[in-house]
Amino acid sequence: MNIKSLLLGSAAALVAVSGARAADAVVVAEPEPVEYVRVCDAYGAGYFYIPGTETCLRISGYVRYDAAGGDYFGEDVDGDGEDDTWNKNARFTLRTHTASETELGTLRTYTETRWNFGNVDEFAVNKGTSLNFAYIELGGLRVGKDETAFRTFLGYAGNVISDDIIEPEGYDTNLISYTFTGGNGFSAIASFEQGSNEYTIDSYTPHVVGGLKWAQGWGSIGAVIGYDANVEEYAAKVRADFNITDAFEVFVMGAWQSDGDYANYQDNFYASWGGDWAGWVGASYKFTDKATFNTQVSFDDAEQLAVVANVAYQLVPGFTITPEVVYYKESDDLSGTDDDAWGAKIRFQRSF
Repeated sequence: MNIKSLLLGSAAALVAVSGARAADAVVVAEPEPVEYVRVCDAYGAGYFYIPGTETCLRISGYVRYDAAGGDYFGEDVDGDGEDDTWNKNARFTLRTHTASETELGTLRTYTETRWNFGNVDEFAVNKGTSLNFAYIELGGLRVGKDETAFRTFLGYAGNVISDDIIEPEGYDTNLISYTFTGGNGFSAIASFEQGSNEYTIDSYTPHVVGGLKWAQGWGSIGAVIGYDANVEEYAAKVRADFNITDAFEVFVMGAWQSDGDYANYQDNFYASWGGDWAGWVGASYKFTDKATFNTQVSFDDAEQLAVVANVAYQLVPGFTITPEVVYYKESDDLSGTDDDAWGAKIRFQRSF
């Protein structure tokens, strides 16, 4: 056998072996392309595109811990009318925000769900889950679960934790509302609302809220009126905010209701203060980039008085500690006593 014959025989053998192995080879499919999460900065920080869609999503929320005591906040364990122990509460709040563009404007959703563990009378227990917000917005149209426009359109009373001592009722509702926003700082709202609990509408006639507001660099001024369809009574608020300096701002707000008779106290969804009228004044002063002092005084026709002050201190970005002090004077016309009470609380909140 010559060398040429040996080389040809070897090559033929290799081809045969390769062909046999090729018949048993496993074909691996090409991996499908993966769409990684993309940042969506059109609607602010924290949004990202939901993969495979043009909808932007943001997830946010906070974890909070409150510890409170004193005559106003403390828990009465033995029923003697005196505070005996701390009133504490831990909360986890989860928020979702979505946004996308359509031919009719920006389509948004917002939800906020809360879980609480803390005092109920003398026991610390799980307080269950609450759906505080769940609404859809398209342009100026909003439908779903919200808080009444009677509170949200002008803004909550102040930058203190205990801002609604003399006006504790009238928040949750399903609604259909429309907000018009002009280019000159002018806005207007009309809201048709269901109310909640004992304020839930008892016919096909909704509670109705209407409001006007004008905002400029110096601050804003606005008015809102609410009609309770159950009791067929009105309530109104007027508010002005002033930006005195970059660090100092103040607000003043007044309210009136059509039926301030003490016998009908808190019957109106939009007026849970005592008597015909109520007033609030408050201020915030930013001492440093981390520390802000806030205060609020509220008073009503029934001679309820509440004074609140706190300092919100941002220990590190996203983590704020807020100690607060409260003084409250009761109304003899509403409770049968004009006693006063002091209280204090401290709040730790990590927002994300």
